Amino acid sequence: MKRADARTAGTRPPLALALPALLAVAFLTLPLLGILVRTEWGALADHLRSPGTVEALKLSLVVSFWALGLSLLLGVPLAWLLARVPFPGKALVRSLVLLPMVLPPTVGGVALLLAFGRRGLLGPWLESTFGVVFPFHTSGAVIAATFVAMPFLVISLEGALGGLRPRYEETAASLGASPVRVFFTVTLPMVAPGLIAGAALTWARALGEFGATITFAGNLPGTTQTLPLQVYLLLQDEPEAATSVSLLLLAIAMGVLIALRGRWTGTPSDRRPRPAPEAGREEPAPIPQAPPAPATPKDTERWALHAEVTGFTRLTLDAAPGTTIAVVGPNGAGKTTLLRALLGLTPRAHAGLRLGDEDVTALPPHRRHVAWVPQDGALFPHMSALANTAYGLRAQGVGRAEARREAQTWLDRLGVGPLAHRRPTQLSGGQAQRVALARALAARPRLLVLDEPLAALDQTTRAHVRHTLRTHLTGFGGVCLIVTHDPVEAVSLADRVLVLDEGRALQDAAPVEVTRHPRSPWVARMLGRNAWPGTATPEGLALDGGGNLVATDPPPPGTPALAIVAPEAVSVHREKPAGSPRNVWPGTVREITASGSRLRILITSDRAPDLVAEITPQSATELGLADGVSVWTSVKATEATIVPL
Repeated sequence: MKRADARTAGTRPPLALALPALLAVAFLTLPLLGILVRTEWGALADHLRSPGTVEALKLSLVVSFWALGLSLLLGVPLAWLLARVPFPGKALVRSLVLLPMVLPPTVGGVALLLAFGRRGLLGPWLESTFGVVFPFHTSGAVIAATFVAMPFLVISLEGALGGLRPRYEETAASLGASPVRVFFTVTLPMVAPGLIAGAALTWARALGEFGATITFAGNLPGTTQTLPLQVYLLLQDEPEAATSVSLLLLAIAMGVLIALRGRWTGTPSDRRPRPAPEAGREEPAPIPQAPPAPATPKDTERWALHAEVTGFTRLTLDAAPGTTIAVVGPNGAGKTTLLRALLGLTPRAHAGLRLGDEDVTALPPHRRHVAWVPQDGALFPHMSALANTAYGLRAQGVGRAEARREAQTWLDRLGVGPLAHRRPTQLSGGQAQRVALARALAARPRLLVLDEPLAALDQTTRAHVRHTLRTHLTGFGGVCLIVTHDPVEAVSLADRVLVLDEGRALQDAAPVEVTRHPRSPWVARMLGRNAWPGTATPEGLALDGGGNLVATDPPPPGTPALAIVAPEAVSVHREKPAGSPRNVWPGTVREITASGSRLRILITSDRAPDLVAEITPQSATELGLADGVSVWTSVKATEATIVPL
């Protein structure tokens, strides 16, 4: 009784939906039950061993496998084209692909006859030039089966390709792999489940083809009489044998569907990949650094960078060999667009690019020697860490044994050598990032671009990987660009900091200069400072957000400028302070957050822009600070830095 009472009304399907659903199941099941009930099980073996049935089965297998081969040869490139290449008329092409699936098979046979028959569009030419006649020939049955079955492969594979994020293919191209190599070594292995499912459905559809075959190729025993046509003939004279052969076709079709459902077409929750180690479970001890390998001629080469970037991102970039540049800026500033322009992967911006003495502007991505490490590493999941690392070398023509030796050296350098034979799913976040970095460095790039390579890692792992990255960038002979939102990364890894905003360079200077005199409000806030834009006045700055700031040594009046105030320079009071402060504003506490051993207090005011103060927990307690409490803030004129913009 308790169990019955615990049931909610929503757990029982409404009768108005359940009844039609059950009727639908019965409607689909009864014909199949009819075959099972009417089959003469005692004579089943004799019916299936009869010469006509065996001959038709052999012919069906030949035709279906040839149709599968043709579908793979033609359909795989077509699926890739539909999934990856924008072109005029794509919707029409996709409709043509789907048409055989909705077209009556006999109409398809008539269409084939009018195209390839002796009086068709191409038939006379094929016969006179090559002596090829499709109607009433086994090749005609293959053509008919391919026509009706290939759409299953194209649609299935196109869906799989559409779900594959392009970053894997783009990363492979940045490692030096040509488009064809990328397709066969990265794209196809990663969409293998969709390809296998499409191939199985294509084969099963070709095996059961009837209407187009009998209309276009005829029904000649031993030549075009496949198993479905044999069923059609047996139904007139030997219905019991026709039922037995139908049962065979039914069993094959069900076997294909069950196999696909069990392994390839289940929902993501049905598939259970091996669990990956937790990203935060990095080794707690510092990463042991392997001694540097002996320098090779490739290690001693040096490549300077010169880039003229136009489009959404507009800047000129020059860097000497061995320079590391941190690229920072708010979301939408053009950071990733800059990297992709250097890679030749985006139409939003164009980079006139020179690396060393070579102008690579007109070269495709795989020939630029620009290696890319995306934020998540984009390790190829079907390859081991060693195969991933050797990929760029193999793409550049290095022999397998030499490529694997050099790849192992790089993995050892980055402290992940013992993990060489693990797949990416068996690596933690920090380990995967080091493998991705090893893969990029092993490809012998002239320019290395890293798109927030440490963003997905926890603080401990990030510190380990940052130390490793800094160590190995020291001896890099090219230029490295790192997109980051972390001021620690920008200061600790980079020789220069490039600040972008709306596609333009606001500042390009040493980290110390950017830290002391940031020219962007976003950068100042990233560094934890208060940043207020305004216009210079004789006494300081007229703030854009309202109010005035008194400061020492302001720029000439009328100059656009940025006021920088450190949070620890902001004093917080419960009463209006008296004495030396030149900048005093009332405000209200809106948020209190912990920052290490101190508290950061967000204070809003109608007389000045929002500001952040940093005080000790003891001071906050003594002041009785809480959300909504009214306070006074003060900043000394000597504590405000005015940076002309």
